[in-house]
Amino acid sequence: MDDHPVLETEFNGLSRSMPSLPAAWYRDPAHHARELELIWGRNWIYLCRSETLDGPRSFRTFEVAGQPVLLLRNAEGALRGFLNTCRHRGSILCQKPSGTLEKPLLVCPYHQWAYDLSGALRATGPMRPVDGFDRADHPLLSVSVAEWGGFVFVNLDPSARSFDELYGDETAYVDNWPLADLRVGHSYTKQLKCNWKVFWENYNECLHCPNIHPELSNLVPIYGRAIMARRDDPSWSEHPDDPAPRASGGLREGAETWSMDGRAQGRLAGVTDDDLDTGQRYVTVMPSIFIAHHADYVRTVQIIPTGPEEMTLTADWLFDPEMQDRPDFDPARITDFGKLVMEQDGAACELNQAGLASRRFDYGVLMQEEYEVFLFQDWVRRQLGEPALGEAPASRASRRRKEDR
Repeated sequence: MDDHPVLETEFNGLSRSMPSLPAAWYRDPAHHARELELIWGRNWIYLCRSETLDGPRSFRTFEVAGQPVLLLRNAEGALRGFLNTCRHRGSILCQKPSGTLEKPLLVCPYHQWAYDLSGALRATGPMRPVDGFDRADHPLLSVSVAEWGGFVFVNLDPSARSFDELYGDETAYVDNWPLADLRVGHSYTKQLKCNWKVFWENYNECLHCPNIHPELSNLVPIYGRAIMARRDDPSWSEHPDDPAPRASGGLREGAETWSMDGRAQGRLAGVTDDDLDTGQRYVTVMPSIFIAHHADYVRTVQIIPTGPEEMTLTADWLFDPEMQDRPDFDPARITDFGKLVMEQDGAACELNQAGLASRRFDYGVLMQEEYEVFLFQDWVRRQLGEPALGEAPASRASRRRKEDR
């Protein structure tokens, strides 16, 4: 990012104003379908926690980029992914959202074609043998599956790079968090009347923080300055080692986590003081999820586009099961704060989307502090095969590490 012509070299920022994405890209159904195919259909998409598939022959069904997806565990308990489509004439195989197969077979409810848990076709129901047909030519269509820290992702693109290759550096940033041992203790779902890109643009800047998030800006003082990191300040080099949260990006003095009072209810096993020096760490797997890591819990925020101008947001709070069993554990202190911030963000995103309906608004403008919004929008352009205005974005976590916050 340091040598790109539209990015400042001495601090984080745009060196000049840049045009935003066309307003039509946030509203047009045909363009939305294009994004589903080229972005959501070719990237790693978060589906669920691995513990929600409990034991061999358990399954769950999903829709990803408009495609029916079946996730299951084989006889050995390994995760497999397929399109939830029979190879005969295309019927849905599993009609339920989740369950456990009675036998180690997937049987089509329409014409009784049967597949084993590797996806191989084993029987064609009552149909008689016919010349020119070979069962081996008609297995289920596989979908790539990756599991990291108990999080399960799929990729519909057969030629996609592996999850580890793409996100190994990003996930290493939070290696000390015992993610696989945590369990969901609270969930929150909200329908938002905004395009999915509006959500990510809001996530990628803090110009809105002082006005939209007064409570969060009080907890993370640098947000109250409408910036996200030390090097977002053009004069950061004049005080490069200033430990004050207003400069460093950490939590306010005396605060330990994101909660209503800033106090933590313990610390997750393995997490060190160095892990917590920034107050929070993020892993972002575009376009479907970000995972926020705190001292005593982890919060995931997943988004699913449901139309060109609407999306579903689902947040899960993950806790140590032993911590949850303590009589003095009060999850509401944590979840109430997170929901407050998300409600504020949701209202801002819907406000943004509503204004995009103006027929005379063709596109907006990005200012110096919106360098991460620029990088996100440039990533979108590249994903769609459009002429790019800049380089593909590095991960937020990797940039923050480089800044030694």
